[in-house]
Amino acid sequence: MSILGTAVSGLLAYQRALATTSHNISNASTEGYSRQRVELEARNPQRLGGSYIGQGVDVSSVRRLQNDLVDAQLRSSLSNAAEGEVRAEFAERVDRLLADESTGLEPVLESFFNSTQDVASDPTSLPARTVMVNEAETLVERLHQINGLLDEQRTLINGNIETAVEEINQYSEGLANLNARIVSGFVGGATPNDLLDQRDVLLSKLSEKIEVNVNAQDDGSVNVFVGNGQSLVMGAVSNQLVADHLSGDPKNFDIGLKSKNNSGSAPIDVTRFMSGGELGALLETRTGMIDDAQNQLGLIGLNLAMQFNDQNGLGLDLNGEVGGDIFDIPPVELTANSTNSNNQLPGVTIEDVTKLTADDYRLKYSGTGFQLLRLPDNEVVDLDHDATTDPPNVYHADGLKFDTSSLLSPAAGDSWLIQPTRFAATKLEVAMTDPEGIAAAAAVYAEPSDLNTGDGTVLSVAAVDADTLDLGRVVLTYDGAAFTATAEDGSTSTVTPVYDSASDTTTVTHNGWEFKIQGSIAVDDEFVIDSNVGNQGDNRNMLLMANIQNERSVEGNSTIQGSYNSILAEVGTETRQAQIMRDSSATLLEDAQAQREAISGVNLDEEAADLIRYQQAYQAAAQVIAVSRTVFDTLINAVR
Repeated sequence: MSILGTAVSGLLAYQRALATTSHNISNASTEGYSRQRVELEARNPQRLGGSYIGQGVDVSSVRRLQNDLVDAQLRSSLSNAAEGEVRAEFAERVDRLLADESTGLEPVLESFFNSTQDVASDPTSLPARTVMVNEAETLVERLHQINGLLDEQRTLINGNIETAVEEINQYSEGLANLNARIVSGFVGGATPNDLLDQRDVLLSKLSEKIEVNVNAQDDGSVNVFVGNGQSLVMGAVSNQLVADHLSGDPKNFDIGLKSKNNSGSAPIDVTRFMSGGELGALLETRTGMIDDAQNQLGLIGLNLAMQFNDQNGLGLDLNGEVGGDIFDIPPVELTANSTNSNNQLPGVTIEDVTKLTADDYRLKYSGTGFQLLRLPDNEVVDLDHDATTDPPNVYHADGLKFDTSSLLSPAAGDSWLIQPTRFAATKLEVAMTDPEGIAAAAAVYAEPSDLNTGDGTVLSVAAVDADTLDLGRVVLTYDGAAFTATAEDGSTSTVTPVYDSASDTTTVTHNGWEFKIQGSIAVDDEFVIDSNVGNQGDNRNMLLMANIQNERSVEGNSTIQGSYNSILAEVGTETRQAQIMRDSSATLLEDAQAQREAISGVNLDEEAADLIRYQQAYQAAAQVIAVSRTVFDTLINAVR
């Protein structure tokens, strides 16, 4: 090759280098732009005589400066930072509304229990009774208020979930389109650097919405997976996420995956697999904080209301009547799955509130039997059935009674969402309007006969079973082993007592009441149990109601106020953890962005230096061309 050809190759190479440098400078502020660099290589030399003569230079490639590992770390950091920000934002809101005295439950709980103590101190006081009813109404209103505020957060979360899903679908469709263009670009042998940058920008934005796993393919495309391997983008095809009530919960949006190649099929529920990013944080916050708080709040309300109702039904009010309900208890919330064979619902009731949990459940029919799953982990819960006492279709679990006799023709796969406590806080109401209805007095009293020879004294007597409670007069006569119970009509029955040697007490259970005797009982000793009607000053039942405050009745291990304090502590801990995650992930994101910027970012000072260097090289190549022209002219003139 001539000197002119060598010079022209340099001119063209440095022209390309200048153009690339100009491209870098122009895109210094472009989001996601990766610096490009022209790679030069010497042409194959030409043998001339005993040596080789260089033939000039070629542009081998325009290289995009980036590192796959650094980019993957940046995507992970973006996902974690977005997750931390969303979790902290909602956690702080929930923490404030639960702990604030103006919106929290603790002050009104304290006021309500104080009012029960006031009635116990003066059971005939109508003003004290009125205050107790008013405090019950205030308590219920506060439960409604807190639950409403939590519902507002749920509504906001659901709206954000819809928005996040829409954006994820937009990004995934954009990625599929870019994949197609990039594959076409690679066919010519060149690398479409700017298209790769655009794709990385979309991958980063997608990572902010949800954690992704990106797999590069040999043809230049990438496949994108979410969750535990659900495909979102496969080459030039993108699947879609949908936000819908797939689990049957009318209050929550679930996440479904819908194949673009099979658009007519129902979406697959992948909610439990979604993690990371804004969407993962929204789902985790809703399930782990909003759902839990509302369920716990409902459990507290049900425990208090049902225990007060039960105890009030075991005493006598100011009119000498057995007490009625103080609170109106809402039914267990049931929802049939939208894919069920019919709309029939099982019967589910609370039979022991002290065994009730704050969990949601799903009852499933397999085709041969029923299975109970605890949500959201789908842990199997044993359904107890006593063949000797239970009807064929009745089961028991976690303080609940299940009656499936109403399910006349269930099909395999049918399921029902059961939420015993979710809506209790918002549906609980005060049933009592007349303060005289508070049953402060015990339903029965007991007294020993003056002729007794033993030293047994009356320790206590109280109604324990409203369903079997009989207030008729009963005389208990001891025969040395058991008691003969003689009713007013002269009928008799034998009652076997239970003796506790540790406390030296004898317990007699009969007619819905429980009678305890302290000390030894002699043969023919008698005790009379009779209605307590007319003894309005009696406060024994009110003392039992007031003591509900101290009973560890919530899930069998916590007091009502203790349970609420546990909610506050748990939410406070989650809030602090979310804040720590937000702060630490923000720091890690800054580090990841700085690392990428060091590799891929445009340094204007460096580009200015390259511009001068390439300009000088270009001018030198042009000068060589001028020299070659002079040489050529000299040769032409020499042969004339």
